[in-house]
Amino acid sequence: MPDEILPADDLGRVHFVGIGGAGLSAIARIMAASGIEVTGSDDADTPFLPSLRELGVTIHRGYDAEHLGDLGAGDSVVVTTAAREDNPEVAEARRRGLRLLPRSAGLAATMAGRQVVAVAGTHGKTTTTSLLTCALLACDADPTYAVGGLLSTTGRNADAGAGPLFVAEADESDGAFLVYSPFAAVVTNVAADHLDQWGTEEAYRAAFTEFVGRIDSDGFLVACTDDPGAADLRAVAAARDLTFVAVGEGEDAEVRAVDVVLEGGTSAFTVLDRGEELGRVTLRIPGRHYVLDALGALAAGLRLGLPFAGLRAGLESFTGTGRRMELKGEVDGVRVYDSYAHQPIEIAGDLEAARSLAGEGRVVVAYQPHLVSRTRLFGTAMGQALGAADEVVVLDVYLAREDPDPAVTGALVAGAVPLPPERVAFVPDQADVPAELVARARPGDVVLTLGAGSITEIGPQVLDLLRRALP
Repeated sequence: MPDEILPADDLGRVHFVGIGGAGLSAIARIMAASGIEVTGSDDADTPFLPSLRELGVTIHRGYDAEHLGDLGAGDSVVVTTAAREDNPEVAEARRRGLRLLPRSAGLAATMAGRQVVAVAGTHGKTTTTSLLTCALLACDADPTYAVGGLLSTTGRNADAGAGPLFVAEADESDGAFLVYSPFAAVVTNVAADHLDQWGTEEAYRAAFTEFVGRIDSDGFLVACTDDPGAADLRAVAAARDLTFVAVGEGEDAEVRAVDVVLEGGTSAFTVLDRGEELGRVTLRIPGRHYVLDALGALAAGLRLGLPFAGLRAGLESFTGTGRRMELKGEVDGVRVYDSYAHQPIEIAGDLEAARSLAGEGRVVVAYQPHLVSRTRLFGTAMGQALGAADEVVVLDVYLAREDPDPAVTGALVAGAVPLPPERVAFVPDQADVPAELVARARPGDVVLTLGAGSITEIGPQVLDLLRRALP
């Protein structure tokens, strides 16, 4: 992290190592749309890249020192957290003495001169950021935004708006959210995660306390007080004399959801603001956790001075974000959804939503544990949460940035699922999973793939097998 983070306009030409990721592609898009010359490279062609190419961004496949072109003094290189020190482009940037920036510093550079609303929390960041963005767009606020997934409303994960507001997903996994100094923030919840980075639950929670300390004293903090970890931030805000806005279903919430109805693919609720009924909101996404995400976004918009009617219209226009209960298709009465859930609380929330979608049908879920360290700590809880499904298929652990541990596999999760053995299967080879799901599914069922790794590839394969089986 540099001692000083320069505004994006002062970074010269900017090359992105790992431009295909959700985080770096969003930063690159904002910079390119602002007139900065941007290039990048990645070893995969991701869904975030087409909109960058439309802006004229040159994107190289793979990593090579030559991809830095003639970058020199005054130019910058933004590097994904997944890049290793021996990455040839990182090594070449060091050799040339170029300005090297982590993802967080790159995003912070684009925030200069804007009124930032940062959305943080263990779960629900992407959805809440997306909902708030849609609400602001419906109010003609034209915000700049950076989201960790493709926003269905725009088909992009970022845009450089003409208005003063900047809505940013603030990631705690690598400490990135401690680089930003937002005007306001939304915290969805605080439950221990990413202990490979933070070490202990206490350190993880302390990071959120530090994050609250970075909010502008003239701004505000919105937090869901239904969640104990987020509720604890009330005292942190009070110690700073920072305006605190509690949201939730509980009676202590300032902006409250009542009369919540989950039906089919919708979630409806009535909004009370300090006891005054503002109206009813009907979301086009299912799940009580999405009601709370929408409530946080709504509260932030209201405290920014925007009208309820416009905010409601934006929330009701939202149809989802990529990999968040995303419908992949339907064949022969079997609907296939994909979601990013990889923590026990997230699993439980998405299975509740899937149950609403299934109606009289069953819920057939495939789950891929993410990270050895997370599975070691929460594998049993993951399995218990999966028990809300009717049929469960568990894959092996997606390793990501960690080395394998023979003692920590998907079998740990599968063994904790509280269902009869014939309704649970541990299938370590991902190639075998689509057929296993098709064998278990029947017309009327919802098939849901869950996890933060490669499991997202399975949904289309299931649909293909279902089509082949048609008479």
